[in-house]
Amino acid sequence: MDVGIIGGTGPLGRGLALRLAAAGHRVLLGSRDAERAEGICAELRDAAGGALAAGSLQGVANVDATVPDMVVLATPWEGALATVAELAEALHGRTVVSVGNALVRHGREAHAVVPPRGSVAAMVQAALPGCRVVAAGQHLPARSLADFGQPFAADVLVCADDAEARQAVCDLLCTVEGLRPVAAGSLAQAAAIEAFTAVLVTVNIGHRAHSTLRLAGMTLPVHGDGRPPGHEDAADVPVAHVGGASAGGGSRP
Repeated sequence: MDVGIIGGTGPLGRGLALRLAAAGHRVLLGSRDAERAEGICAELRDAAGGALAAGSLQGVANVDATVPDMVVLATPWEGALATVAELAEALHGRTVVSVGNALVRHGREAHAVVPPRGSVAAMVQAALPGCRVVAAGQHLPARSLADFGQPFAADVLVCADDAEARQAVCDLLCTVEGLRPVAAGSLAQAAAIEAFTAVLVTVNIGHRAHSTLRLAGMTLPVHGDGRPPGHEDAADVPVAHVGGASAGGGSRP
């Protein structure tokens, strides 16, 4: 699959580009400066030590990163709306994956900022009515993702109002070694997902770690509509546990 990454020269964009290219996809890593993007790609190819296929990772201008049907928006959250406003026409009809978190740093903690509409992903969807916006990847530690020499494992919560787009992103993430996509409902869930990133970042700062999100108690498959085979009703699905505490206060949905 071809995947474009807008604003891909930042830490998370680099990590995603490297892992997707290593999974066999053709990645167009975008930047406002195409030469800078190609320079970053050269660094990533060197870091991969020959593990990437020829032509699998290319640096381009942001507008050229909108060509694939699947596009990741990896700009800092403060600039997300301005960026998509410039590229709205080129992005029309695309599936856009929002990975942004509205966070601010306070000492040794990260605090969540509640943006208009409740989440960065919802803001992007409102600005791109002609696109199918999917929220995913907010909890991925960028430094670990870009460290190609180290094993990596993480669950990725994926939410969207469009079930087909959510499924497509889950299918894409399934191809990356170490990543397990988990369908997490509609785009309304992005508010809680993005805000929880502040907690995870604070934990990692305090413990000098690069921990990832892992859900226990999941019954496979964990993507698609999220229901295990043989279960007709969503109420029959076991509640996932995070760190031993039941999500949603321990009650079934």
